[in-house]
Amino acid sequence: MTDTEARLADLERRVAALEGGGAPEPGDTSGTVRYSGEVHLHGDVSWTIEYDVGSALRLGDEPRLAVLAALGHPARAGIVRALLAGGPCGTADLQEAAGLASTGQLYHHLRSLTHCGLVEQDGRGSYRVAPRVVVPALVLLTAAADIAGQLR
Repeated sequence: MTDTEARLADLERRVAALEGGGAPEPGDTSGTVRYSGEVHLHGDVSWTIEYDVGSALRLGDEPRLAVLAALGHPARAGIVRALLAGGPCGTADLQEAAGLASTGQLYHHLRSLTHCGLVEQDGRGSYRVAPRVVVPALVLLTAAADIAGQLR
């Protein structure tokens, strides 16, 4: 195939894709992923993010895997759900909500949640999900439920 023929074939594929008649090329990372939410948990929170697919796929894995790992433990997921549902909590309430036997276990899990940015300690010694994280945390929990088939 000559260079001109290859360029013509490429142009035809691109035109067909634009007209809806062709499948995307393998490895095509065009498109946009977005999520948003408006929630009224312990104050009004509105959040919208839009990111192109290629850029999302090029982000470093370490920070996002820390978030996913933190949510991947039942006690930590329980802590996040309790904070989202009930607002800021002290350690005694969080220990009970997570079903943990000791404060040492609780602090171990809180360290993972605070390190990745899901949870923060407020000035009064309580823990909370930061307002900027409320919608993304709910999206993660909801998306995981969707992947698991719980929303169908």
